Amino acid sequence: MSGKNILFLVLLLFIPVSFAAHFLHWKDLIVFITAGLAILPLAAWMGTATEEIAVVVGPSLGGLLNATFGNATELIIALIALKAGLIDVVKASITGSIISNLLLVMGLSMLLGGLRYKEQTFQPIVARVNAASMNLAVIAILLPTAMNFTSVGISEQTLQYLSIAVAVVLILVYALTLLFSMKTHSYLYDVGVAETEVEDNSSHTKPNIVLWTGVLLVCTLFVAVESELLVDSLEVATSELNLTALFTGVIIVPIVGNAAEHATAVTVAMKDKMDLSLSVAVGSSMQIALFVAPVLVIAGWAMGQPMDLDFQPFELVAVAVSVLIANTISSDGKSNWLEGTLLLAAYTVLGFAFYFHPVVDGIG
Repeated sequence: MSGKNILFLVLLLFIPVSFAAHFLHWKDLIVFITAGLAILPLAAWMGTATEEIAVVVGPSLGGLLNATFGNATELIIALIALKAGLIDVVKASITGSIISNLLLVMGLSMLLGGLRYKEQTFQPIVARVNAASMNLAVIAILLPTAMNFTSVGISEQTLQYLSIAVAVVLILVYALTLLFSMKTHSYLYDVGVAETEVEDNSSHTKPNIVLWTGVLLVCTLFVAVESELLVDSLEVATSELNLTALFTGVIIVPIVGNAAEHATAVTVAMKDKMDLSLSVAVGSSMQIALFVAPVLVIAGWAMGQPMDLDFQPFELVAVAVSVLIANTISSDGKSNWLEGTLLLAAYTVLGFAFYFHPVVDGIG
């Protein structure tokens, strides 16, 4: 058993600890920390279950399943926070998920992979397609903010209607990216698929689809429960830590929700499988921008919560900078340890900026 799996098994112990902390009315900070730690192994098991089921159902349906459940943890946390009325935390978590995947995950992958291999390569065509999709995402969240910033007396309802219209377009684009990657241009993604199939075939055993479906459902249920505990204790816990809602949403929540994906991307990069590593990192960012964010906008409208795509200008700057540097570094289809260091440096600088960013307009 690998060290990563042993760690996740140990972290499962935080599930009963978090329940005890909640029902015995321990400090909110303890509930927050234990619930966050409990989510880490659950997210990892969800990812493993999805991959095992994908082996049985085939590449097309499996790809769709991976795309659907790829960011299920972040979506569940965000939906519960949205239901609780923590709109600012939800928006910040969207921003943070995009930033952390493009800078933290890709940076760690390129750094640690580059320390083992002098230069690593990946498909430049796929990188350019991903870059164009991320540029669209930046434009999509820029327009509602720009309209609000440049207009006087614009109503909240108007912004929400615009956001819903944009959300529908983004979901359609996301569906087309799935069609592109799994059907019409699947050959561009064959490297990552082939690597996965070799690993799967090496075990010579076909996964038990009933077992893994059960694991997926149980983990999803527990993630929902733990997310409820996390969100309920979030405001008090973060105030005790002297953290703003902006910093918590941008930095803390995405790290908790993306931890399993972070580990996967870094692990495969260290095995010189950069195509697979970047498909996890950049693919997750694309899914957040083109699917999760639009779904949250539509869910907010259905719940009666004023969720829209009108972000804080500072958050937009951070996303735009992250997309710009990630696209610049990945455009040539090659990577090394220095490029990974540059991405991590950018993430660190943005992290400091969000930490010291003052509370503005009720954010924080």
